[in-house]
Amino acid sequence: MKTSPAANKKIRVLVIDDSAVIRHLVAEILSQADDIEVVGTAQDPVFAATKIRNLHPDVITLDVEMPRMDGLTFLAELMKTDPLPVVMISALTQRGGETTIRALELGAVDFIAKPSIDVSKGIADLESEIISKVRTASKARIRVKSNGKRTVASTPPGAFQLDPGRMSTTDKIIAIGASTGGTEAITEVIAELPGATPGIVIVQHMPPVFTRSFAERLNSLSRMDVKEAQTGNRVLRGTVLIAPGNRHMTIRRNGALYYVDISDGPLVNFVRPSVDLLFSSVARYVGKNAVGVILTGMGEDGARGLREMKEAGAFTIAQDEASSVVFGMPRRAIELNAADRVLSLESIAGEVLKKCC
Repeated sequence: MKTSPAANKKIRVLVIDDSAVIRHLVAEILSQADDIEVVGTAQDPVFAATKIRNLHPDVITLDVEMPRMDGLTFLAELMKTDPLPVVMISALTQRGGETTIRALELGAVDFIAKPSIDVSKGIADLESEIISKVRTASKARIRVKSNGKRTVASTPPGAFQLDPGRMSTTDKIIAIGASTGGTEAITEVIAELPGATPGIVIVQHMPPVFTRSFAERLNSLSRMDVKEAQTGNRVLRGTVLIAPGNRHMTIRRNGALYYVDISDGPLVNFVRPSVDLLFSSVARYVGKNAVGVILTGMGEDGARGLREMKEAGAFTIAQDEASSVVFGMPRRAIELNAADRVLSLESIAGEVLKKCC
């Protein structure tokens, strides 16, 4: 059987970083993969713009802090004129976390946390992550508005309202899991919910600094109170708790009250925090009083946990393929018959409120 030309097509990557050392290391790592071709490098966005036009890369890796034009400004312009899958490279600092969250908002598919100490060795240690995220980005669906932001929803923020007289007296919990593309998907869902929404617990695959920055960013856009979770936090109406990066989060019950526990624990599905671990605890302790939502992401973390929630009586939702940046986790959940409904991203907030309020 002959192999089609498309099957042999390599992922064409342009590496953009002001550090010659980092450009060389990233290009060398990517070149080791049989399915990836580094078509060029650029030391700043001005050079990169010309190379993009001439080389037509499939994926770009992009640093944040660069001369002549910073990475965020370049990303915003790129998404207006020539949208491409972009993997950001950001130093693992608080400021780096904030700028990376902004980059994801502007349309970047994913990010790589560049170590702030011994960068050369740190980048070499990230070999598998760099290759994996470039491969994932090459398959991502990029949809952008004219203002450079990814298009994922059309409902105005806070459009859904709750009638206090119709609120259920039984505590409900909404559990959400996501990975690649999830920061913006989560933002779109949470921003549409009113302040009196039942308590929400979220696992988004991110390193520690980035989950803190993500929580702060989401808090500024939400009518609910959003924070990075700590052991002992109660799950309360009007509150969103986000699992800290590299820490698992689970639900426990004490009488009629729900709390979260944060732990180190072993990796589950090769990740920490794990969506499966959260969903399993929600199935066990919350049961039919929960709503589970699995959003865009690579792999299958959360699919089995969502099935456990459904079997325990919870209402479960999976994001559809058309609105997912990467249709991995939702696809697996659907294959396992774990989802009661498969919905576009813009429909999820309304459906969640119908089922829990």
